[in-house]
Order: sequence, then structure tokens, then C-alpha cells
Amino acid sequence: MFGIKSAVLGGTKRMIETTGAYDGGAVGMMTGMTKDTKVATNIGWRPVGSIAVGDQVLTFDGGLQVVKAVVRTPLWTGETALPPRFWPIEVPAGALGNSEIMHLLPRQGVIVESDAAEACFGDPFALIPAAALEGLRGIARAPLRDMGDVITLQFEEDAVVFAKSGALFFCNAAGDFVVDLFDAPRSSAYEMLNLAEAKVLTAMIAQEIATAENDDFLPFAAAA
Repeated sequence: MFGIKSAVLGGTKRMIETTGAYDGGAVGMMTGMTKDTKVATNIGWRPVGSIAVGDQVLTFDGGLQVVKAVVRTPLWTGETALPPRFWPIEVPAGALGNSEIMHLLPRQGVIVESDAAEACFGDPFALIPAAALEGLRGIARAPLRDMGDVITLQFEEDAVVFAKSGALFFCNAAGDFVVDLFDAPRSSAYEMLNLAEAKVLTAMIAQEIATAENDDFLPFAAAA
């Protein structure tokens, strides 16, 4: 069930999306976790904003891993309001089996589980950019009231961490976090579907949910 490095994530390597982008001279972050996101650690659920180097965080297919670096970056460096293209993706509580409302940055990689992914790729788990979830079960962009820092955890190797909301977040290996303002891709041990592919998968997941008799197919339920 948790064999994540398979046809979807361990075949021909595709580039992970970039972390930030220009907008009129300012920079907006496109990946990372909001500071109130709670992640699973060796001592229970903790806000990612309280995690420090040396702490142990539970990863999806690597067990407890030591945090090698914590990167804090402003969500938006401009003096104006956050442009809509940088708005986080707001997932209402229960929309995808998540236990509480959550905010995902547009290019943040998240794992979804579905029969559609297994049919297409031979693995029920797929890594997709969060923006692909827009329009599914009330999921939409929404500005954050508190535009604090975006936080990224780094480990010895690329990893996927558990969030209390039910989501599974991709995190890069230490030393690989580069804010590339020109959208140049970088290599990764993980394969993430591009936005077009991910939107097709999301549409198939929507059909699964619509035809299911219960919520067994909600894609974040397995991570709760």
C-alpha cells in the first residue's frame, strides 16, 4: 500500500516544480507549507513552524527522518496585496477526507490515492501539484489573512511527510532547495505529474467520488 517509489514516482524522472516566481519585481512563493500545518513527529503532531533542525519527522516511506534544514521564506515580498496567482488552494474540511481545513500552495507537491491512479500508472498513489485540485468538491483559491513565512522541511533524501489534515506533502532533500526566479526546472528522485496530467487525474478522481456509495475513495483519507 505504501510502495510509493513505483511506476508513478520512480520511473523516468520528471522535474519538480520551482518554488517561487517574479511578479512585478516582487517574489511570491509557490511551494512550501503554511506555518500552522501540523506534521507527524516522534512526539506527536506539531506545527511545522515549530520544527527545528535535528527534530524527527515521520515520512511516508522512510519512517522517522531527521530534519536537516528548515527554510523560512516570505509568502510574498511585495508591498501590494498578494496577487491571485499566488493565492493558496483552500481545501474545506472533509472535501477529500481531510480532517480539517487546509491551505496548499499552488505548486506544492501532494500525494493523492485513487483507483484512477492505479489504473493509469500501476500505483494508487500519485504526486500532483496542489493547483490541480481546484474545482473539486469546493476546493478553490483563497488569500491568507496572515501572510507569514512559508516553511519547507529538508531531509537527507527527498521525502513525503504526513500532515494532520490528511495530506501528504513532498519535501526536498537538504541542499536542493533553490528559489529559481526564472522557472528553470531541477531534477528530483520523485516524479510529479505536470499540471495538465494532474488535472486529468483529478477529473477522474471526481468521477470516482461521484459514483462511490461512500467516502472510501476520498484521496486524502489514507493519510489521516
